[in-house]
Amino acid sequence: MSDKTDDQLSPAARRQRGLGRILIAVYVILALAALGRSVFQIATKFDQAPLAYSLSALAALVYVVVTVSLLAHNGAWRIVAWVSLCFELVGVVIVGTLSLVDPALFPHDTVWSVFGRGYLFIPLVLPMLGILWLAKTKNKQVD
Repeated sequence: MSDKTDDQLSPAARRQRGLGRILIAVYVILALAALGRSVFQIATKFDQAPLAYSLSALAALVYVVVTVSLLAHNGAWRIVAWVSLCFELVGVVIVGTLSLVDPALFPHDTVWSVFGRGYLFIPLVLPMLGILWLAKTKNKQVD
């Protein structure tokens, strides 16, 4: 283990500690799960629920972008992280609300249906944690 304090670490190294490490790990798992699910659904039964399966693929893409942007260490990727986390949160809220108000829109669940119920509501909570983490680490970044 390194004897360096957080102030002595590079921005990329700081991201690998604490909540940042957990966020990135969960995003990797969620990206793989959503990507695998959406690829299978699109390949085998796209005609049954094209909107739902397309939204699941979009969610998987967003999770990949968030993961990469949280791992990256320059200012441009930090902006990408902010935008993608906000997009994710808005997507979860909109799709979650629509899936409750008009279930006929989503005959099959998406990753974001009912606010991520199929994924233990992690899709709803995770972008909020990511946004909080980015806000908390803003002054520690020396990009």
